[in-house]
Amino acid sequence: MKKLLIGLLIAVNLFAQAKKENNETTPSRLESFTKLQKVISAVEFLYVDDITLNQIVDKAIAGLMNELDAHSAYLDKKAFKQMKITIKGEFSGLGIVISMKDGALTVISPIDDTPAKKAGVQAGDIILKINDKSTLKMTIDEAVSLMRGKKGTPVDITVVRKGEAKPIKIHIIRGIIKIQSVTAKTINNDILYLRISSFDENVATQLTKYIKQYKKTTKGIILDLRNNPGGALDQAIKTVDIFVDSGVIVSQKGRTKKQNDAYSASPKNTLTKVPMVVLVNGGSASASEIVSGALQDDKRAIIVGRNTFGKGSVQMLLPITPDKKEAIKLTIAKYYLPSGRTIQAKGIIPDIVSYAGKVPQTKDSEFSIKEKDLKKHLEIELAKVDGKKIKKQEKKNKKLIITKEDIYQDNQLKTALDVLKALILTNK
Repeated sequence: MKKLLIGLLIAVNLFAQAKKENNETTPSRLESFTKLQKVISAVEFLYVDDITLNQIVDKAIAGLMNELDAHSAYLDKKAFKQMKITIKGEFSGLGIVISMKDGALTVISPIDDTPAKKAGVQAGDIILKINDKSTLKMTIDEAVSLMRGKKGTPVDITVVRKGEAKPIKIHIIRGIIKIQSVTAKTINNDILYLRISSFDENVATQLTKYIKQYKKTTKGIILDLRNNPGGALDQAIKTVDIFVDSGVIVSQKGRTKKQNDAYSASPKNTLTKVPMVVLVNGGSASASEIVSGALQDDKRAIIVGRNTFGKGSVQMLLPITPDKKEAIKLTIAKYYLPSGRTIQAKGIIPDIVSYAGKVPQTKDSEFSIKEKDLKKHLEIELAKVDGKKIKKQEKKNKKLIITKEDIYQDNQLKTALDVLKALILTNK
């Protein structure tokens, strides 16, 4: 009986304490809002320059979003409109995908066949200046606004690059950015090389078309995701589903159960089971990390190249005005691979590390090849001497075929090819 009374007294005390804490929580929220209101009023009436209430609120929202993480942001009417244009896959600008990394404005990757790529911008470059404006404390949206512009107009960016003693100034002429998401070529007639530059809404359809087109002759596949900044999650899932017939592809976990989800492969969507190698580098981010990581976890492919960027968070667009012309982009969850590991800030570590650059060769290595390869090489050299008609034919074929010369210009591709040949020989 004594123990029961003691137990009841303890329970009553705990209940009273909890009630007291709850009562203290409500005014705490009110105090927080009151503090914010006081600051807004002080700025509105006492700040040295005239500033409207609407401008103060916009700045407060932008500051809050910027303080949360590198990917959350406030999108005013202009920024929201620009985002919609980008999603359509055609816009005027430089062709650079950027993000904040360790507090610095960093190039995730230059997009293939764009002014930025042609001017020499590289994945991992830290943008120090846009024209003469410092990027320190600059938001991603502000940087995008400065780099976007009319076709034919110039912009100078100053970048800091690993391995370079001084900052590099790069002059770029803006152009129309049209993204060709998937290209296909063959190597030695039996290797299918698939390049995905970004995950737009047509990726899975294009991959399906090329895999079916070359299915009879394909013994192995090289999937090139280097400098792929990501894109649509559903396209990343469909891409993995083409190569994997079961199991979880990716899951996302947020603060609440509503934000949790998991996506699995289906055997009916599998198109091929030939050996695979996936190429990645520091410019591979988001959706491309989901694809490479899922194929790695499933032991479906060997990953070759360098560590990926490490962007594994989920953002949601939430309109915040009645006309739906302004919004916030808010991080609501993180991606997790089949093994349960996260991509965020870690990226995908390749199975085989390979550095970019030309393949090291001896002076006579170009001619230390088989007779049939030597014949092809001499035919190419002869074509250079012949007329325009032969040159055009050579150019047309080059779009569909990766030559030995192309391979020796790309050390990572050469490594991937060697690994794939070993997988084909061992039937794995």
